[in-house]
Amino acid sequence: MINSLRGGAAGGGTRMRKGLDINEVLSLAKTMEVKFTVSGPAIGGAKSGINFDPKDPRKKGVLERWYKAVSPLLKSYYGTGGDLNVDEIHEVIPITEASGVWHPQEGVFNGHFQPTEADKINRIGQLRQGVIKVIENPGFSPDVARKYTIADMITGYGVAEAVRHYYEIYDGSIVGKRAVVQGFGNVGSAAAYYLAQMGAKVVGIIDISGGVINEKGFSFEEITNFFLTKNGNTLATDNMIPFAEMNERIWSLQTEIFAPCAASRLITQDQINQLIETGLEVISCGANVPFADKEIFFGSIMEHTDERVSLIPDFISNCGMARVFAYFMERKVQMTDEAIFSDTSNIIKKAIQKVYDKNPKTTELSKTAFEIALTQLV
Repeated sequence: MINSLRGGAAGGGTRMRKGLDINEVLSLAKTMEVKFTVSGPAIGGAKSGINFDPKDPRKKGVLERWYKAVSPLLKSYYGTGGDLNVDEIHEVIPITEASGVWHPQEGVFNGHFQPTEADKINRIGQLRQGVIKVIENPGFSPDVARKYTIADMITGYGVAEAVRHYYEIYDGSIVGKRAVVQGFGNVGSAAAYYLAQMGAKVVGIIDISGGVINEKGFSFEEITNFFLTKNGNTLATDNMIPFAEMNERIWSLQTEIFAPCAASRLITQDQINQLIETGLEVISCGANVPFADKEIFFGSIMEHTDERVSLIPDFISNCGMARVFAYFMERKVQMTDEAIFSDTSNIIKKAIQKVYDKNPKTTELSKTAFEIALTQLV
């Protein structure tokens, strides 16, 4: 679904899950359009949504047929990438390539940048190399020997950086703050890792099959170990608390930071109220539209939350991958880990600073961020 062809192109990843409907895809496409006002480039939003069980062995064939069908769009004005249950490196890039597309972002080049052939070759080369670049700097990787890539880590990094910048801009510090993380896939596990690295105390992780709690906070070594021993995209450790019990206990844990990094539209009014009552200060959204609202953007649960705590909206906190694409589309950029990660960090910092400059209160951050974004889209 393409929301608009602002700037001659549209971008948005490919999501697959059983039960996916058109409303979810529509809201994600609109969210992408807003996200591009932060991450760049100045293009329209889009999203590919496939209502199919990602565990079904026919998954590859479904993706192959979909990318073949949309390959004319992917060559002219639509750029895609990985999303929920669809992997950027192992699925999107090789399958689109087999359909004759140079890179999943080729359509953004042709539609928005309209480059010369030489320029296109240079920048697509940067994209091809950059997104799958193995992280060599041990400051950004839980284990350099395991060859984690930029695409594996950047979104979770942005979610954690958003919290760090929030505290610095609003005159505080992340060090010693307690954090709860929902979801332990690519985004949640990386967010937990970087939060712990920054000195926050992760007190609880809830995942699809259960979770872990330590009210004093897990050590950085323990969080790193959770990351390194996860089973695919799920938490896998001894002494896992079953999901039903975890779902009872986690919302009443004392925490200052909440990072919802699971699927969209899960968090209920009651859950968020419990967190607020125990001293919640800031939410950094790893999931797009994490609240169980029916509205496309600003539903009643999100509005209620935004009026009570600092809610950093998804289009700022989880813009890491969109920003990486935008960064590699620029002319001759630095390809070091430091340059790539600090670029994403700076973009997020600037966005939060703009919100603060317009509204220095610790509430209504999302409302303010939407106002800033929508004035660019009108």
